[in-house]
Amino acid sequence: MNNPAEFVIDTRGRAAYNVTSDVQRQVADTGVEQGLCHVFLRHTSASLTLCENADPDVLTDLETFLSTLVPDGAPMFLHDAEGPDDMPAHIRSMLTRSDLTIPVMEGRCALGT
Repeated sequence: MNNPAEFVIDTRGRAAYNVTSDVQRQVADTGVEQGLCHVFLRHTSASLTLCENADPDVLTDLETFLSTLVPDGAPMFLHDAEGPDDMPAHIRSMLTRSDLTIPVMEGRCALGT
């Protein structure tokens, strides 16, 4: 059994960050040919999604939807210790996921287009 691998993604505020190549590299480094890759994010105001990457409009539309559902600076939120997006970020992470499990086939995460 291989030990868990960790990596850090430097971020610059709210945005979608494609971590596919980072995860694929970690999987390749394990030498596992078939199995499961479990990705876990240790942050309470960020999340993971498995999403369309061929058309950038998808990410724009997701951000539009989430910002309508959970708007920054809404007066209903008390928690704003790190800014007007603080509580909305926590809610977004609860609505999405902090972990993903992806099948590994032939030494790579088995992802579609």
